Amino acid sequence: MNSPLNNASLQARKNAATPRGVGVMCDFYAARAENAELWDVEGRRFIDFAAGIAVCNTGHRHPRIVEAIRAQLDCFTHTAYQIVPYESYVSLAEKISARAPGKFQKKTAFFTTGAEAVENAVKIARAATGRPGVIAFAGGFHGRTLMGMALTGKVAPYKIGFGPFPSDVYHAPFPNALHGVSTEASLRAVEQLFKSDIEPARVAAIIFEPVQGEGGFNPAPLDFVRGLRKICDQHGILLIADEVQTGFARTGKLFAMDHYDVSPDLMTMAKSLAGGMPLSGVVGRAEIMDAAAPGGLGGTYAGNPLAVASAHAVLDIIDDEKLCERAVVLGDKLKAKLETLKSEVPQLADVRGPGAMIAAEFRAPGTTEPDAAFAKLVQTRALERGLLLLVCGVYSNVVRFLFPLTIQDAVFDEALAILEDVLTETVGATV
Repeated sequence: MNSPLNNASLQARKNAATPRGVGVMCDFYAARAENAELWDVEGRRFIDFAAGIAVCNTGHRHPRIVEAIRAQLDCFTHTAYQIVPYESYVSLAEKISARAPGKFQKKTAFFTTGAEAVENAVKIARAATGRPGVIAFAGGFHGRTLMGMALTGKVAPYKIGFGPFPSDVYHAPFPNALHGVSTEASLRAVEQLFKSDIEPARVAAIIFEPVQGEGGFNPAPLDFVRGLRKICDQHGILLIADEVQTGFARTGKLFAMDHYDVSPDLMTMAKSLAGGMPLSGVVGRAEIMDAAAPGGLGGTYAGNPLAVASAHAVLDIIDDEKLCERAVVLGDKLKAKLETLKSEVPQLADVRGPGAMIAAEFRAPGTTEPDAAFAKLVQTRALERGLLLLVCGVYSNVVRFLFPLTIQDAVFDEALAILEDVLTETVGATV
């Protein structure tokens, strides 16, 4: 008889069988999950405020997603869309194109991962413009592929030891009032690149996240997005919005770009698009999306039918359960709780984010120095209490909150109570 699984033995097996480069945050192993809760192999329960890094906006194992995948399993699991196509891919492309921002004709292509979506957006932009250059921003995260790493504006841990990176990629500072970077300074830095590094006629695209993810949940100011649109229009540059983490109701809109009055030319998506199944996409102006020649886009698993079926269910769930509105309600409740704690937690320097894409940034009291140690201690203590949190930010001093938007009110309130206790206890432990 096999002995029951336990975390210690699994951890030893993991360390022997998998490379250390695949960093793993938790030392326990998942056995099952439901909505906003998961249980490890030893039966311990956790409230999931990570949601697979914003993948499970619709919760773990939503019944409608499970049923959609099961129904597709009864038909077929794989044909390779570019060999034998299927209607579900086409109808999902129609839905995404209709609902993506921009009052112009759009087309959509599907891939597998967020990094793959970003890579293809750059390919499409280069094909459409005939130009090589791409401008990205400090603090941005765009994936772990070579081009993704080149675009990413955070060195540790993503770039260390992996260069050289693709050329013709340039970075400008991203607006961040707390860190002293204004919209004006950021836009001026983009213009400075045209003088010091690359002429605008060689720039294919500018890529940015409407809310930076790994960089610290920093929302792009409206005047900044308008400024980027103006620069792009002036020089024939394409604007790419990377919505891999911000999409599908997380910010209180289906897409974060719906908060702005300008539209991108291309937009990437992944994560919660398929509620836990691997699926990503690029949507954009039809004439731009058609720039690549047949065979230039695709992939063996791109637009996998099981993932596509799940994505159809995700869109229906977001609409039927009003998850955009729910994101705002939950996010406002969390922000209100954190704001009330500022007087008790002097390290809590900022609470920010649209909808349910909320961050708490920590600094050493009375200084402007990032307090990564405090953020890590909050994460560790929360995990000990059964609340799963993620840390982010260029200085690793930000705790981000990515609970499923379907979380039950009682479970959400339980998590907020744990968070309050952890924050106040951590202040006492660091005095």
